[in-house]
Amino acid sequence: MHTGAKSQTFLRTVSQLLAMTAYTATVTVRLKTGVLDPEAETTQRALERLGFELESLRSADRFEIDLEADSKEAAAERVEEMAERLLANPTIHDYDVEVEER
Repeated sequence: MHTGAKSQTFLRTVSQLLAMTAYTATVTVRLKTGVLDPEAETTQRALERLGFELESLRSADRFEIDLEADSKEAAAERVEEMAERLLANPTIHDYDVEVEER
């Protein structure tokens, strides 16, 4: 690749980066209904012993991910893939993804 082509590739890469927007995605992962949740059961019993009346309680994990993407939709797609591949086990977990511009 000659110098002119390298410069064009570099400028194209820089302009793509400048066109990206910063987002924060929040992924909330919960066990599906019917899957045992010992942490929530223990916490619910403790709260009830303290005098709080509860109908039910579920535990959840929350992940906040800062990323850059071309659009909110592109950021959501990337985060959905992260959730499917690592953050949640689709067999036993439900998850929600929310994306906001930073």
